[in-house]
Amino acid sequence: MGLTPEEQSFVAQTPLGTPRMTNLRVTIPGPGPGRLVIGGHYDTKLFREFTFVGANDGGSSAAFLLELARQLKARANAMTIELLFLDGEESTGDWTGNDHTYGSQYYVDNGRKTGTLSGLKAMVLVDMIGERSPRFMREANSTPWLTDIIWSTAQKLGHGSVFVNASTPIEDDHVPFLKAGVPSADIIDLDYPEWHAPGDTLDQTSARSLQVVGDVVLASLAPIEARLAK
Repeated sequence: MGLTPEEQSFVAQTPLGTPRMTNLRVTIPGPGPGRLVIGGHYDTKLFREFTFVGANDGGSSAAFLLELARQLKARANAMTIELLFLDGEESTGDWTGNDHTYGSQYYVDNGRKTGTLSGLKAMVLVDMIGERSPRFMREANSTPWLTDIIWSTAQKLGHGSVFVNASTPIEDDHVPFLKAGVPSADIIDLDYPEWHAPGDTLDQTSARSLQVVGDVVLASLAPIEARLAK
């Protein structure tokens, strides 16, 4: 696509040892100050009992970001947009303590140390967006104004049955950003029968689901950029 990816490698401290992990990011420059991050995780959970494909979790977010890069390169972006492919979202065992979101935790910690976090104005996370009958509830811990823009945009586009007004709290890669004071929103459908199961394969996913989320995120950018420019 003519874009230059950057690797952000680190050694993670996990209950299973110290594996090397790598976040990937690509920057699409824009004229406004600061940057907006749109991210998702590309790792899949480790299972020894069966082969886990992870077509939806997290193949869908990786596929989404790849196509979004193509769309954003052709768009007149009002501010710099960084696409962030996060490693280590999954836990090595049960989701407890700090055994999860290794990539996002490292990204935020490193941003604090290097001073680059101060230029981050907002973060939109996508996760498990590819199932055939998605139903995205508002993630309860996400920043209200950012969630409002995304969900109201979905309503305007006729996707109110997909982006519903019920809410639920979900821990995900956006949490380290929220804790660092970065406005963040999570688009995720965790009510997926094949979640962390052998059946999370390509036949369970839908191109239309990715299209709906892509249309909503792209249409949300203008009001998000306008809000961040104030």
